[in-house]
Amino acid sequence: MSVRSAAIKRTIPMISLADAEPHWVFHLESSTGGFSDEDFERFCAANSDLRIEMTKEGEMIIMMPTAPEGGKRNFLLTGRFAAWVETDASGLGFDSSTCFTLPNKAKRAPDTSWMRRERWEALSEKERNKFSRICPDFVIELRSKSDRLKKLQAKMEEYIANGAQLGWLIDPIEKKVHIYRPDAPIEILDQPQEISGEPLLKGFTLKLAGIID
Repeated sequence: MSVRSAAIKRTIPMISLADAEPHWVFHLESSTGGFSDEDFERFCAANSDLRIEMTKEGEMIIMMPTAPEGGKRNFLLTGRFAAWVETDASGLGFDSSTCFTLPNKAKRAPDTSWMRRERWEALSEKERNKFSRICPDFVIELRSKSDRLKKLQAKMEEYIANGAQLGWLIDPIEKKVHIYRPDAPIEILDQPQEISGEPLLKGFTLKLAGIID
């Protein structure tokens, strides 16, 4: 895979591409201490066909495209949630291509996310068109066969620690849903048919047929 850094006109820190992990995530580490926000945005713009995140330590993670089976599950998930978002109108939904800068400076792109409308409207137009320095109120990560469960669990804990009020880790491999909330133990549902977003997502219940089975 060619990572296009030459297309970035401004000089950025030198990066090296490590060996690919089994789940096809590449780690790029800066030799000079990490990318600035501007460097990261330029890097993403030069590699717009890739989904890119960055840890709070400044390690960049480049994720390969989703396989058709995972894409089918994600399509159902996004469509069902989008229908509720449009009807409810109390917040805005975001797809997996949306990247947020969390308070701990990590840059994350949940598979699905949602933010209360008043928080979105408090952002300036400029902030809305950058990797906003804000954590969504609700996040979903949908595990694929190439994802390591422990890494996804760590991401979910990071979302909650940085302000998310509800997080769902949907695991079709083990047919479980891990539910994360602030100041509460993790709840694990085994082979659920549906899951409720109450009280944060009033009236929303996600049917899991085709997503978890």
